[in-house]
Amino acid sequence: MKDIKKVSSGAPWEEIVGYSRAIKIGDIIEVSGTTAPGADEYEQTINIIKIAEKALQELGADLSNVVRTRMYCTDISKWEKIGKAHGEFFSEIRPVATMVEVSKLINPEILVEIEFSAVV
Repeated sequence: MKDIKKVSSGAPWEEIVGYSRAIKIGDIIEVSGTTAPGADEYEQTINIIKIAEKALQELGADLSNVVRTRMYCTDISKWEKIGKAHGEFFSEIRPVATMVEVSKLINPEILVEIEFSAVV
C-alpha cells in the first residue's frame, strides 16, 4: 500500500461519520465534500474553495493541482453564482467539473457542497 496522509478539519462529525477532510495516496489527493457558511451560493462557494485550498496545501499541493470538482447545490437555478465563484479560482486551471442539483444537503442553511480531486 502506498504512503497515505490524511488531513482533518477538526470538525466533531469527522469522528462520528468516520471521514477525513482530505487524503493523499501516492500522487492522488481527494478532498471530501466540503461545505461552508455564507449568505448565498456565491459566498459559500468562495469559502468552500478556500477550505479545500488549505487542505491541499497541508498535503503539499494547491489549487493548480485540482483536476476535477463536483458541485452539489440545492437550487440549480443559482448555477451562475456558483459558477462565478468557481471561475474566480479555476478559470485558468480549468479542471473537469460537474454541477448537479440535489434535494437537500445536511443542513438547510447549506446551499452548496463541493468535492475536489487533485494530482501532484
